[in-house]
Amino acid sequence: MEKLKTPDRNRGKNIKSKGHKNIVNQSLKRSFKKPGKPYFRQSEGEPGKIRLNRFIANSGVCSRREADEIIQKGFISVNGKQITDLGIKVSYKDDVRYRGKKLSAEKKVYILMNKPKGYVTTVEDPHAEHTVLDLIGNACPERVYPVGRLDKETTGVLLLTNDGDLTGKLTHPKYERKKIYHVFLDKPVIKNDLFHLTEGIDLDGELVVADAVSYADPDDKTQIGIELHSGQNRVIRRLFESLGYKIRKLDRVYFAGLTKKNVQRGKWRFLSDKEISMLKRGIF
Repeated sequence: MEKLKTPDRNRGKNIKSKGHKNIVNQSLKRSFKKPGKPYFRQSEGEPGKIRLNRFIANSGVCSRREADEIIQKGFISVNGKQITDLGIKVSYKDDVRYRGKKLSAEKKVYILMNKPKGYVTTVEDPHAEHTVLDLIGNACPERVYPVGRLDKETTGVLLLTNDGDLTGKLTHPKYERKKIYHVFLDKPVIKNDLFHLTEGIDLDGELVVADAVSYADPDDKTQIGIELHSGQNRVIRRLFESLGYKIRKLDRVYFAGLTKKNVQRGKWRFLSDKEISMLKRGIF
């Protein structure tokens, strides 16, 4: 396959592949690095106690950053006392409430789904015929939420969890979680447009740069593999539309180290302990 080199830049990289499986495999080889600090530690000198914002995140309400905001607004009480101090520590025996509703550090659940077309990635939508939670049904008693968004017609890797802290880390732009898509377009893509993607395209005042892009099939120039970190809404569709292409099919094949391997379309599975640990430590 003909390689693409980004002129005068090191940012864009070519994804060498003959299909989306190889796109993922090549990316995985570049993805591992040494583990970072452990994701969770109890407060030193106070066994069994953790910071209040972590307790709130563990309950599934929101991320720790968002928890700081609701604490400062006075929406949290501990053992009947309104709390605005961000430094307070609590134990799992304390009565922690958000706007009067008791919070509990419920069992954390992590689900990998191969999302099919026709399902929206929201918890509730009165206008949607189906949501991704319909695919789980009553098989998971915990209330889980999609991490990020895939639009209704996009398929592929989707993570669902009730871990608000992890959700914040996976969706916040500064953590730059890798996403790879297999894109099927209405006409062959010219090489110069692939260079445009690695050079950067302005979308609503933000320069969106593909980290890697290549033909997914050397014999079919309508299929593209693209890797990027941007979390803009419908970003892949908008990138190609800006270059004059229409997407016939869009499949996310990789997200933050997770692939849809051995998960059929419309099916799901729980993550293994090893996968959860790697997600939390930011290995991917």
